[in-house]
Amino acid sequence: MFHHETADTERFEQVILLAVRQIINGATPQQFFAWAEVEVPEGLGLYDYGLDAAEIRRLAHLLATSIWNATPRPDQGFSIQPLPTPWPEATCTCGSGVRYRECCGAVDDLPELPSELIWELLLDELPERTLQDALASGAIPRPLLARLADRWLEQDRPGRAVALLEPLFAGPVADLSGDYEPAFDVLCDAYDRLDHWRKKLAFMERLGQEGSRALKAAAWQRRSTMYIDEGDFVGAQAAFGAALRSDPDNPGTALLEITLLAAQHRDDLARARASFWLHRLRRLGFRDEGFMQFLAQAVEDPQEALVDSQADALDPILLDLHDWVGVATTRPLPDYRLVPVRPAREVVAAGQLPLLDDGQGRVRRRPLEFFGIPAELRPPPAVRRLEAQWRSLFPGGKPESIQLTLGDEGQVWQSDQWSDFLLAHPEAADSLDCLDDLATALYEHPESSLPWISHALLRPLVDRAWALVTGALPPQAAYYLPWARQHNRPLLRLLFRRYLCQLEEGQPQGAALTLETLLRLNPQDNHGVRAELMNHYLRSGEDQQALALVRRFPDDLLADLAYGEVLALYRLGEQERARTALGTAVHRLPRIPHYLTRKRIKRPRVNPVGVTPGGDDQAWMYREAMRDVWEAEPGILSWLKRVTA
Repeated sequence: MFHHETADTERFEQVILLAVRQIINGATPQQFFAWAEVEVPEGLGLYDYGLDAAEIRRLAHLLATSIWNATPRPDQGFSIQPLPTPWPEATCTCGSGVRYRECCGAVDDLPELPSELIWELLLDELPERTLQDALASGAIPRPLLARLADRWLEQDRPGRAVALLEPLFAGPVADLSGDYEPAFDVLCDAYDRLDHWRKKLAFMERLGQEGSRALKAAAWQRRSTMYIDEGDFVGAQAAFGAALRSDPDNPGTALLEITLLAAQHRDDLARARASFWLHRLRRLGFRDEGFMQFLAQAVEDPQEALVDSQADALDPILLDLHDWVGVATTRPLPDYRLVPVRPAREVVAAGQLPLLDDGQGRVRRRPLEFFGIPAELRPPPAVRRLEAQWRSLFPGGKPESIQLTLGDEGQVWQSDQWSDFLLAHPEAADSLDCLDDLATALYEHPESSLPWISHALLRPLVDRAWALVTGALPPQAAYYLPWARQHNRPLLRLLFRRYLCQLEEGQPQGAALTLETLLRLNPQDNHGVRAELMNHYLRSGEDQQALALVRRFPDDLLADLAYGEVLALYRLGEQERARTALGTAVHRLPRIPHYLTRKRIKRPRVNPVGVTPGGDDQAWMYREAMRDVWEAEPGILSWLKRVTA
């Protein structure tokens, strides 16, 4: 007996689709079965199974009967018109000439097709007016309304989608099965499109509390995904736990767990959990091979598995870039050379200088004293020639000053000439200029904000820049790379981006090494990395390194250095020096102690164009960054409050 599991799924679905078209186009039973006798065996490849003609005719007739008996007839008010079962002694309707009870009537496992399967095909086949008639008659199975609503969303008609789906959830939701999960998802998407976020949250809350197991899990899964998008991993973990409790064997919860762990770059645990889910779902008989392959890939590389799982929805240029990165960033490193330039004091006059105090409470800028030879890092001739070609194709420019984006709303992604160039030229990865442009472009692409996309695309670019510079400029090198020289900016930007990637991926020690290197190469510190480095030293208990950093930037008006010096001295037991440093810090930045010593304090208005030195906004930001470190040191907040009273 034929079962569709033993045939090619696509063939089977295509045969059903062609058969349904025959029925809804008005074929009589006689016409339909005459068509099926020829087309069903051909479409399913039954002649390849070594069956005789009678067996093939019987299988085709049985399947055709099942399709006819499950197909709603638009010309009959979308009712099903099943064929009567022949009298046992009558000649079988398949044309064998044998009595029915000895032919098709003797088959016990007559294939039965659910009407919902046929309706899924009909929703794509019926014209709009006929669909409206089907809606009005209530003939469409309620869970399948999600497919229709999703189509309206694609047509930018979210209000119509909401009107269609809201009645599904108007009554008690505890008895709604997992078949309603697509309707839940589409309705939430429609609320998003209409900016009805309060309504969506209330809807999700209701299903999370009152829904069936499957709908509770779906609601909490979506809530967890929202938290992940916001970077709130504490909230995401809590919502994931609720989803897991609601439906412990839900494959969607498995996907969510891998996503949550990968978003936090906890790859080892993601691999272990993928292995757990793979074995658990196999024991439960879960048969979605695509999802099982995803889990198997996640056991090896969860980040790559998530990229591949979203390939159909991702920008094709991103996928091209992903392919290019896999090949190009494994190339041998090119030989860059150092070219000395003018003395540092002439170079820094054109750049940005750190905020300093003139000793009388006034902000000023002054050059810092640099040690070493200022230089530019220049590519070999072949790379310079490639860069000239690249510049003629790449539609974006360079970010202004120390910015990391162009602010052009991703215009570069509207052209694919540059991605075609990359695919033909893996040697473009030898160019710091090209790597810098690609990193800038990724910052402009909305999908690149996904942690696993950043890991798969941006991280290899900045790591290649790191490998190149550490080879050309080891720690003992006597050169530095002034920001004011345009040729140095791509590399310095890439190193700062590398620090941000490492921070996002939970690699504080590696991030600190990148900052130290960036500060060594660009001692003028245009990106302000000294503040982040100071806070890292203090979090890690490296108080002597913190004090050494302060000595490099005397009179600094960054709160992180001014008050970081106080914290480091206090922890080293040098309270008199700490008191002196605190007096200087309070003279420059008087609002910090007020914000540090309060358990709760209202957030001030933040300056949208930058931090105000000595202002409440600066004090608030320092509190947000470092109060937990101060609070962890016994007695220091009481001491700070007493000394500054």
